[in-house]
Amino acid sequence: MRIRFDRGTLVLEAEHDGEDPSRIPGAAWDERTLSWRVPADRHASAIGRLSDAGGRFSDECQTQRLEGAWSLPELRWYQHEAIARWSERGRRGVIALPTGSGKTLVALGAIAELGVHALIVVPTRVLLDQWIERLSAVWPHPIGRLGDGDHQIEAITVATYASAVLWVPRIGDRFGIVIVDEAHHVGAWCPHEIFEMLVAPARLGLTATPPDDPTALVRHVGPVVYSLSVDELKGKELADYQLTTIPIQLTRSERVRYRDARIRFSAAYGPFQRALPGSSWNEFVRAARRTAAGRDGLAGWREARGLIAYPEGKRTALRVLLSRHAGQRTLVFTADNATAYAIARELLVMPITHEISRPERAAALAKFRSGELTVLVSSQVLDEGLDVPDAEVAIVVGGTASKRRHVQRVGRILRPRPGKRAHVYELAVSETTEVAYVERRRAGLSGSAAPIGGAP
Repeated sequence: MRIRFDRGTLVLEAEHDGEDPSRIPGAAWDERTLSWRVPADRHASAIGRLSDAGGRFSDECQTQRLEGAWSLPELRWYQHEAIARWSERGRRGVIALPTGSGKTLVALGAIAELGVHALIVVPTRVLLDQWIERLSAVWPHPIGRLGDGDHQIEAITVATYASAVLWVPRIGDRFGIVIVDEAHHVGAWCPHEIFEMLVAPARLGLTATPPDDPTALVRHVGPVVYSLSVDELKGKELADYQLTTIPIQLTRSERVRYRDARIRFSAAYGPFQRALPGSSWNEFVRAARRTAAGRDGLAGWREARGLIAYPEGKRTALRVLLSRHAGQRTLVFTADNATAYAIARELLVMPITHEISRPERAAALAKFRSGELTVLVSSQVLDEGLDVPDAEVAIVVGGTASKRRHVQRVGRILRPRPGKRAHVYELAVSETTEVAYVERRRAGLSGSAAPIGGAP
């Protein structure tokens, strides 16, 4: 039987009497080409089935070996452990390590150890650039690039999720390993079809925060095979840090407005929850949009959120903290872009948002790295997928209950340096939903779980 790759699938062609491709698990008849096909990711199982049956077959999907010497830095103990655990689990699985702990180096070590052609898929063009920069420092040969207008394919190729969807149907048989950066996006931002169209038997996912529902990730990449939390690495492999929550009091007028807004919200949300217990937040939003009372409840929720995003007490506390840490590189995180821009205007600091152009953002980060700029403010762009220069202080002015986002934010200031002790400040408005948010998201730093439910 002949096995060949074609448009993201394997074509099974009988070459000798008695061969029946339909017996291969998952095989489907393609009326257009009059051929039997299976998804490309079934390659190993198809070969195993034919080998066990003692049948003859010719496999045109042969993994290519890498030719060249690496110049990798020495891996840390837990990076060696992570690769070993992944290898023991059949070279399929996810490694979960905090931001700043060197997940990229783990992946490079795995590629070097396996020694086969590799595809690395990443969510953004920024990460595309960062991976190619890291690879260029340790791999002496050309590096493929798919994304941001580039279409180069090499033995080691980096692709954005969007470009991978377009290119994998053509090149899905060329790689022996696929690396998935920010692997918690598999099945959502990262389409699962990418992995169905890849022959690559070795699969390694990298994340700081595994998803709550890992079904798609386990199916297409594998389960978490190695995991360490921020608290397990702080003090040696990551910088030690001090986490301080600063309670913020609303002014009298702010308290009145917040209370009234929450009453309006509760008038819509309470009856919905009693009528449909266990319903999700998105289900409530869809239902609320259909009635005047529901829309008023949503407006109350937005108003309450807006009030605690940047009240007068947070303004004062932020100024005090920036003065206390004057001259230290500081990242300020907000709940939304409006607050980020308000802080930028009031305190004359640099905002980093999706609306800032790539050249302007790169220039700002370069100035931050050199110390010319000491404060950056952002709502989401600095959370994930951006290589932020070493910082010492993080001030969380606002956020959600998301453990994932909190781990990524804190990780931005934990890159180790001799004698470094980082500071994380969380500003939480007393007697509001922010207090619960802080409690929930802190669980992510120790790796423990906390139940999350109800209205955000």
